[in-house]
Amino acid sequence: MRKRLLIIFVVIITFLAYGIYWAFFDINRLEKGELISQVHSPDETYTIKAYLINGGATTSYAIRGELNFNKYRKKPKNIYWSYREENAVIVWVDDDTVIINGIQLNVPNEKFDFRRKK
Repeated sequence: MRKRLLIIFVVIITFLAYGIYWAFFDINRLEKGELISQVHSPDETYTIKAYLINGGATTSYAIRGELNFNKYRKKPKNIYWSYREENAVIVWVDDDTVIINGIQLNVPNEKFDFRRKK
């Protein structure tokens, strides 16, 4: 009986924790925004699209960077999210390394979220 209650408790806590993460911290749930820039990688495997997000009267602008896969059938992936920015400067260093507003990322695996700065 105790074991069953413990399992039920752990399952409920797990679902609550995931729900909070999904609702407040998942970078893939960001608002679409207005497209302000797009830059292809040197070998045209990827395209970074930058979107300006207007949070309304009570919050500042933000930039969302979306990685698009040109040669593979994959869904676009949010790799950059920064608050209090209105412009996006995107520079490709090589085929797999991009710098967005001074933040270097190795695509497709790295991402930047201003809420998780070191």
